[in-house]
Amino acid sequence: MIALFNKFRTGLLPLYVFLTIFTVLVTLVSCSKDDELEIQNNFPFEVNVMPVPKDVANGQTIEIRFTIQRTGNYSNTQYFLRYFQFDGQGTLQYYNEPPYLPNDLYQLPTEQFRLYYTSTSAVSQSFDVWISDSSGNEKQVTFQFNSSD
Repeated sequence: MIALFNKFRTGLLPLYVFLTIFTVLVTLVSCSKDDELEIQNNFPFEVNVMPVPKDVANGQTIEIRFTIQRTGNYSNTQYFLRYFQFDGQGTLQYYNEPPYLPNDLYQLPTEQFRLYYTSTSAVSQSFDVWISDSSGNEKQVTFQFNSSD
C-alpha cells in the first residue's frame, strides 16, 4: 500500500512543480510597478448664484449668495476668489471683512458663502467674479447692475 502511495505521489510531482511556477509567475506579473494606483485630486466644479436685483442705488448694498458644487470630493481642495470691476464703482466684501481689492486673490473658507456689493456711483455697474481652485480650474460670473438713481 505504501509503495502504491509513493508511486502515485511521484507521478504528481511535475504537476506540483508546474502549479508552483505558475503561482509565482502570476504573483510577479500582478505586482508590476506599471499598474500604480492613481488618486484623482482634480475635480471640476460649477458655481451657482442666487438671483440678484437688476437695479442698485448709490450707497445700496446687495447680497450675492454663491454655492460651489464639486463633481468629486478631494479634501485638500482650496477655493479662491478675485474680482474685477470694469464699469462704475463699488466695493465687494465677504461678510464683515474689509472690502476686496480688484485682481487680488482671496481664499474662500467655505463652499457656500455670501458676498456684499455696495454701490458707490450713480451709473450702471459691471464686474466679474472669478472663482478658482487649487488644481487650476476656474469659473467666471459676471454681474451687471443698472443705476436706480
